[in-house]
Amino acid sequence: MTAGGATGARGVRQHRHAFVLLGSLQTTLVFTLASIAVPLPRIGEEFGLERPDLILLSASYGLTFAGLLLLGGRLADRYGGRPVLATGLVLLGAASAAAPFAPGVEALLAARFAQGAGAALVAPAAMAVLRATTASPAAYSRSMATWGGLSVLGATAGNLLSGVISTLLSWRWTFAVPLVVSAAALALMSRLLPRTEPDRSRALDLPGALLATTGITSASYGFVSTDTRPWSSAGVLVPLLGGTALLAAFLYAERRTPDPLLPPRFLLVERRALALAAVALSACGTAMTFVVLSLHLQQTRGWSPLQTSAAFVPFALALIASGRAAGPLVVRYGARAVTTAGLTTGAAGLALLACTGLGPHTPYAYGLLPGLLLLPAGAAASFGGATVLATEGVPPQRSGLAGGVLNSAMELGPTVLFAVLLTLGSDARSLAATGAALVVLAVALLLNHPTGRPPPPTDASRRLIPRSKTLEKGER
Repeated sequence: MTAGGATGARGVRQHRHAFVLLGSLQTTLVFTLASIAVPLPRIGEEFGLERPDLILLSASYGLTFAGLLLLGGRLADRYGGRPVLATGLVLLGAASAAAPFAPGVEALLAARFAQGAGAALVAPAAMAVLRATTASPAAYSRSMATWGGLSVLGATAGNLLSGVISTLLSWRWTFAVPLVVSAAALALMSRLLPRTEPDRSRALDLPGALLATTGITSASYGFVSTDTRPWSSAGVLVPLLGGTALLAAFLYAERRTPDPLLPPRFLLVERRALALAAVALSACGTAMTFVVLSLHLQQTRGWSPLQTSAAFVPFALALIASGRAAGPLVVRYGARAVTTAGLTTGAAGLALLACTGLGPHTPYAYGLLPGLLLLPAGAAASFGGATVLATEGVPPQRSGLAGGVLNSAMELGPTVLFAVLLTLGSDARSLAATGAALVVLAVALLLNHPTGRPPPPTDASRRLIPRSKTLEKGER
């Protein structure tokens, strides 16, 4: 083997090892989000919780996760992915170690909020480190096609394993998974992950980070509260309007700061915006299915947590098969075609579940199973294709930003969109409306021409964001 060949082989091995470690972390972050869905009724019984408390407990991790992701992305770009990744893992592991000993719902909520904060550092930092191990844009796109399916895999694993663990042991043992993974990653990262170059020229934009975090968290909490309170109540309007005002102030401030946390032009690429919407809606559809069916099977049909988890085994198998196929399909047919096909297939699965899956006596084989096969097949494909569309053309120095924005979409789907769609009057209507939204988005992607360009920059944005050659290429 020549010296160049040996170097190339080492680079491939390093990328493979890094991808396995970082992909395991990404899967674990979403596992932690979903792992509380199946044992939620048992937690409610143990702590004497009503539905509003259960909804808040279910959403607590996602609230801080989504709220802090933009700041986490900026920290990863400024200080380097590996130090921020280590910090996030320490916080995630510490919170996961404390959660099993929670004596009441207040302590458990605090642990879930802290887990979300740690995840908000880990997710964008992991993408920044992965980018540093990738030799070419084509290789990065292939990695992203697989990366997109890891989130749905983590959600499925969370639902499957949490039911088994809570039945055989206790729901408290589900927190051992993020604890063990965090500890293993901290032990291995110095050997498997490269050092990433920090960009100290980037300002932190702390005012923007404060506005974005408080705005996203407040508005998300307002949307989540609509499940148990009327839209006109103070418990909904105060956080919702306050969060909206904070986000408006954030957008106003970002247009005037010399180094914004979220450059306005970043979201003006039409295909990137559509891809992020696809990620959010696909995440919403899968999360809604898990929560709705978990409660339906246990509370309406009287199934045990173990039986409920077993019901999702075909879901997991379809997901794994589709996830493995997503990368080659993206290479052969393009990310837009795969995303569109995935959205359409997922919509068909949601429609079937809405029409046949929620009856109290509908047989599993033809009432639930068809939807539980089509939805994951479509979700994995749409996640894979949309992740490529959302990250293509992003320069390496903005990998943390791309990771923060992508994961924000992934977390806002199961919190904000999920909460809004659950107010439609019934679970069947909510599932059907989500499927309809996926179809509308698929049509929008079909109409988006491959050579379409974003709107021309305004004078203000041209002054605020220097147009490097790499960025120009990525935004065309």
